[in-house]
Amino acid sequence: MQHFSAGRRAGAGLSALLALVALATLGAPGMAVAAGAVGAEAERLDLTGHWVGFSAIFIFVIAYALVMAEEYIHLRKSKPVLVAAGLIWSLVAGVYAANGLPHAAEVAVRHNLLEYAELLLFLLVAMTFINAMEERRLFDGLRSWLIRRGFSLRQLFWMTGILSFFISPIADNLTTALLMCAVVMAVGGNDARFINLACVNIVVAANAGGAFSPFGDITTLMVWQKGVVDFTEFFALFVPSAVNYLVPALIMFPFVPRGAPMIEDDFHELKRGARRIVGLFLFTIFLAVCAHNFLHLPPVIGMMTGLGLLQFFGFFLRRTLRRSVEKKKRQRATDPEALERLGGVVPFDVFQRVSRAEWDTLLFFYGVVLCVGGLGFIGYLGLLSEVMYTQWGPTAANVAVGVLSAIVDNIPVMFAVLTMMPDMSHGQWLLVTLTAGVGGSLLSIGSAAGVALMGAARGRYTFIGHLKWAPVIALGYAASIFTHLWLNASLFH
Repeated sequence: MQHFSAGRRAGAGLSALLALVALATLGAPGMAVAAGAVGAEAERLDLTGHWVGFSAIFIFVIAYALVMAEEYIHLRKSKPVLVAAGLIWSLVAGVYAANGLPHAAEVAVRHNLLEYAELLLFLLVAMTFINAMEERRLFDGLRSWLIRRGFSLRQLFWMTGILSFFISPIADNLTTALLMCAVVMAVGGNDARFINLACVNIVVAANAGGAFSPFGDITTLMVWQKGVVDFTEFFALFVPSAVNYLVPALIMFPFVPRGAPMIEDDFHELKRGARRIVGLFLFTIFLAVCAHNFLHLPPVIGMMTGLGLLQFFGFFLRRTLRRSVEKKKRQRATDPEALERLGGVVPFDVFQRVSRAEWDTLLFFYGVVLCVGGLGFIGYLGLLSEVMYTQWGPTAANVAVGVLSAIVDNIPVMFAVLTMMPDMSHGQWLLVTLTAGVGGSLLSIGSAAGVALMGAARGRYTFIGHLKWAPVIALGYAASIFTHLWLNASLFH
């Protein structure tokens, strides 16, 4: 999911954001707009030329500049957008109250809060399951298996990329990328060339893999929960996503060094219940799909039911802990350190997994939803939609959304598109889902996976090291778009 943890952005993003806002501001001055649904029909004031509108833009730009500078000023990204959301809606509510419409802003805010609450609970359950798998050492076990199999560097280049592509649709791309990066770092030693190439490959693969699944990225999840694309329709993006990953991978492969990796002993045994939690997570996804497709309920109903089942499973593990420990002692009498290695004496507590969720990201998401919702209620997103989707055309606009997501976080970009709700075919909605998901691969700062790997492989995977391969990644980006336009042409009518 691109992103359970939203990536930090470099200073270049500020200029792009300013250009975007300027475009919206100058696109159609004085135009009365109803930008995005607000749950109930309410009279709108055109504030696009009002000082409140300009103040809201200024507040959002300052807040997002602080978000992009998170890596340098060490201010968590949720803080500025939380404050900005409060200020923007306070200004909007004040001017509406002064014009005799005291409840219009309230209706809009409640609608945005409902959208956020559904996504919050959905993401919270998914994060809890991922943290539970991590605590049961599932990812450590997979990493150990890869390291101990004795693959060559070139084989590991493909193995880590392919696994990233197929794991990220279920787990978030950040967790997937960090897992594969740990493998690369363990076997790469001081070979900076191999580590950089492998990390670029992992970032592209993880982002591409998340684009063809509703669970692969926050942006795809938003599109699915909004109801504009059905669950099974996302899989039409599988081939374009695979093209997006394979084109740069095939071009980079000849530059991967030959030779064997530096293998170190790295054995991790799975804790009790690890595999059953994976099965329970897949069953929870099944429940979410059934709730949405067959019962016409929000997918979060199925996810919360799955969380309840995980709590029951944690209760079962605690109740059967003593019997399990005694059994393991009998089985491992010749290995007194086995239980200590396994960690089997530690009971599973689901509430500890909930507490370890990425709350900074979840609160950042709240701030983004409210800020973008406020700008939409003022009228700027309506102007932007008019320029991009009417004057440019939907294909050009959706391609531009992907490029923009490499600079500015794809969460506000996609939420802005969903707030605009331009009249597009299913093919175009799938196109913007694809471009928003894979566009972040163009730069190392364009996705949570890239930002995280720059920290994990500091000095060996860098912004410049990724930028060298940007033309190759852009070729894959263009190839995936043309593949979608050709392969899914019937969806564009």
